[in-house]
Amino acid sequence: MDAKEDKLFGIIPLDFRFELTKFKLIRALFKSRWFPLLALIVNLFIFVIILMAGILGGYSAGNYNFGIMIVWILWWVMLMFVLVPVFSRAWCLMCPFPIFADWLQRGALFSVKQGKPKGLNLKWPKPLKNMWVMNIGFLITTFFSGFFTVRPLATFILLGGIILLAFLIGLIFEKRSFCLYVCPVSGFQGLYSQFAMAEIRRKDPEICKKHALKTCYLGNENGYGCPWLLTPFNFKKNTYCGMCLECFKSCPYDNMAFNLRPPGCDLLVDEKRGLDEAWKSFIMLGIAMVFFLSMQGPWGVLKDMVRAASMKGYLTFIAIHSAFSLLVVPGVFFIFVFLSRFFSRAKEVSLKKIFINFSYTLVPIGLGVWIAFSLGIILPNGSYILHIISDPFAWGWNIFGTANFPWTPVFTRSLGYLQGATLVIFYLFSIAYGIRISKQTYPSDKQAKCGWVPIFIFLTSVTLAFLWLYIG
Repeated sequence: MDAKEDKLFGIIPLDFRFELTKFKLIRALFKSRWFPLLALIVNLFIFVIILMAGILGGYSAGNYNFGIMIVWILWWVMLMFVLVPVFSRAWCLMCPFPIFADWLQRGALFSVKQGKPKGLNLKWPKPLKNMWVMNIGFLITTFFSGFFTVRPLATFILLGGIILLAFLIGLIFEKRSFCLYVCPVSGFQGLYSQFAMAEIRRKDPEICKKHALKTCYLGNENGYGCPWLLTPFNFKKNTYCGMCLECFKSCPYDNMAFNLRPPGCDLLVDEKRGLDEAWKSFIMLGIAMVFFLSMQGPWGVLKDMVRAASMKGYLTFIAIHSAFSLLVVPGVFFIFVFLSRFFSRAKEVSLKKIFINFSYTLVPIGLGVWIAFSLGIILPNGSYILHIISDPFAWGWNIFGTANFPWTPVFTRSLGYLQGATLVIFYLFSIAYGIRISKQTYPSDKQAKCGWVPIFIFLTSVTLAFLWLYIG
């Protein structure tokens, strides 16, 4: 079927785009050097308070600490509910972690300085130009989830360490190498941004072809060359676009657009697919399962293991957690991939290609699982936020008059059903895109239909497993 005629669920044309930057006010905002600088400065201020709360309020209970509630409740929920599924990598646009490295490299925060960036400006090693470092880094951070979510000092160490690492890597490597290849938050944003309902793309490819200088990549007096080392004039996926908006500032023809689109379009872009992104989808799904069992499930023994009640239990948790995410999930998936190839009888298609391509069917369902998990965070605990904004350092303040607001869980009786409904919606997206990916993978429609059946069974089994956990 022609892309122009293809419709998601038979309703939404996949080639539909609505350009927000056609409105003069939005385009002027994107071209201004004050944006996103002001958002960065505001977030930097908030993170300073978060870090201070990790020290000054370091011994208060987790649910009464500003840092823990803002980072692990409010920020995480906003990331999973709005920023990633709707606005792609919009958090990267306003993230304060790399601001000091940018300042060092450019020698300015507001103005555009021409010339060679400061620092060693080395290129990131080619074998590591992928998600593998982020995959392992994110998995390792989850080993300490039982500390970050209840001990403010642990959150301080984590965030402080990330900021320091971003600065040190900025001293050594070029541009946003830290964000591209190291930041643990960047990896899952990149993966799930392929499902997002927004994108930054060129408008008219002919204008880009005629513009020999390519200032969107090289920079000019109005903006820096793409800090994310992309070529804005021809990239096709959200995965590595940090939405810094420099291309809007440096393009002399106003040929960049910020579009709204149907969710999931990038899942059909058959280029730069790789095992690193495939394993990111397995790791995120595995972590979600482990987190639900250990944090929202009724099994106290698992909670004790995560919070290191005993060293033996804690090491057992790390071992099981790692093996489940790195080996079990991809191993089971491989069995269904093998069956897919077997039933399709397409011996000319490699197992590796089938394995990688179908791993992208886990992106919608994985995002749905994380949104469902986040519902289990915000609905029972969201009311604590009203307390901590009035008393951020646990000093007995009442800045906004909400310090004594009682703990008020919301819709907790319906939580399992809300989680289940969320998962089913994203499961349907996985099915819709899975059918299309199968047609991309196999030479004929008959092979695609036969090869799709085992993958459909896998996705359905995963969904039923999580539904059983949510609803019982």
